[in-house]
Amino acid sequence: MSPLLAPAPASRAFARHASLRRSWSLLRSFRFEQSDPARFYGAVADDTALMLAEVHAGATGRGLAGDLVLDVGGGPGYFSDAFDELGARYVSVEPDASEMHAAGIRHPGSVRGSGMALPIRSDSVDVCFSSNVAEHVSAPWRMADEMVRVVRPGGLVVLPYTLWWGPFGGHETGQWHFLGGELAARRYRRLHGHEPKNRFGVSLFPITAAAGLRWARATTGAEGPAELVAAFPRYNPWWSWWVLRVPVLREVITSNLVLVLRKREQA
Repeated sequence: MSPLLAPAPASRAFARHASLRRSWSLLRSFRFEQSDPARFYGAVADDTALMLAEVHAGATGRGLAGDLVLDVGGGPGYFSDAFDELGARYVSVEPDASEMHAAGIRHPGSVRGSGMALPIRSDSVDVCFSSNVAEHVSAPWRMADEMVRVVRPGGLVVLPYTLWWGPFGGHETGQWHFLGGELAARRYRRLHGHEPKNRFGVSLFPITAAAGLRWARATTGAEGPAELVAAFPRYNPWWSWWVLRVPVLREVITSNLVLVLRKREQA
């Protein structure tokens, strides 16, 4: 049965943590992204590590201990401690040198490079994930293809991203993005006297659930390099995951979509 029609083992393992209480806690932390990024990203990092650990256990039957985990768009390294605690070997790729040093975190396993041309050997990592980065690149599915390339056969690709038509698609510009990304950016500049951190058309792009699912189906077809093992709304409580089956509703009710693929073993 399709991962969209019933909870797959990979997502079922995480579903028990996907409570309304968790959703509310994360929602409250979002307001600190600009004012207290360590608080915000620390909470997201812990939640992301838990999600990956559970998804990985559901898909493979084992934990992340000893696995090489590649974080595409890892920024200043907030995620490193969370994965270290799980026993994983964490490496990040980040294109922006200023972003890498923004928090003053010393992380020796950080590489400067583009997600759309990863400086990583093919078939070399156990897990490749990218948390809320796809909406910030102009060619997100090229980046997704790169993530599949670098994962070893049997390894996982986990790609969560923020949906444009969802409640947080405009990021710090609020819900004004529903009237247009450029309008939302201009309004933010008038109110705050400076450009938003995420500038529409430069570092923030409209991306949909439909586009991600199309890419996943193309990638996991009969001749594709991977199989889709789960797709679920990242921040929604588990009892609302059914919304992913409804084409238009999922774009506005789901704030973030998670795609989980397993690379096929080579013949």
